[in-house]
Amino acid sequence: MTHNFDDALALESLGDGKYRGRTSAPFNNMVGPFGGLTAALLVRAVELHPDRHGDPLTVTVNFAGPIAEGDFEISTRAVRTNRSNQHWYLELHQNGTIATTATAVFGTRRDTWDSDEAVRPDVPGPDGIDPIDFPTMIAWAANYEMRYLAGALTETEAVDSVGQVWIRDRPPRPLDFASLTSLSDTFYPRVFQRRGKYLSAGTISLTVHFFATAEDLAAQGDDFLLATAHARRFHRGYHDQTAELWSTAGTLLATGHQLVYYKD
Repeated sequence: MTHNFDDALALESLGDGKYRGRTSAPFNNMVGPFGGLTAALLVRAVELHPDRHGDPLTVTVNFAGPIAEGDFEISTRAVRTNRSNQHWYLELHQNGTIATTATAVFGTRRDTWDSDEAVRPDVPGPDGIDPIDFPTMIAWAANYEMRYLAGALTETEAVDSVGQVWIRDRPPRPLDFASLTSLSDTFYPRVFQRRGKYLSAGTISLTVHFFATAEDLAAQGDDFLLATAHARRFHRGYHDQTAELWSTAGTLLATGHQLVYYKD
């Protein structure tokens, strides 16, 4: 039996850098599919391209409009290939309309000077923390085991937007670049936490910067990641949202940055 995530990532090559996919009910959100899965599909489309060079370094996904249930098509185009990196432009089409656009940079990494300025929060491990389930209307959340240290949604307004959660695929699945992309979007909009309730809100733009190498992913396996998130400002219907994803061993694997629309 295959994993729900792998089923949802299935793409059929149509030739000339185009792929056909289909929405997956287990990854539905309140309106349309889960944005993290859409971003993962775009990363996977480049990974499947025969001219792809290296692994993902960064991807920016702009959610231009809703994706309806059913088939969609992804077009990929390498706009420039340099010695160490390759730049891509992608579009997700449905019924003749562009629903999502993206740019991505893939490339190879070299051995050079390294320094880590970010420090993983000093928090208890996932053992002994009960997982939290989301309402059934948020179907995609059932595909992840989430053990919150801070930022679990309550019916009380919060003084800050900081979230900390141990998270992994449910059932566990070895981490790869597609699942790391999706995991970067598993935080609900920070405005929910601040206001203590669900609002009309959605991600407009998501950027993921990848620091993980294939070796980092193999070392992580299917264990929990520590994911943290916070916002800096809520202003006139929009807020930012920044996330970090840390390996069990304390390695920063990726960061995520979002612009979120909301209406209260």
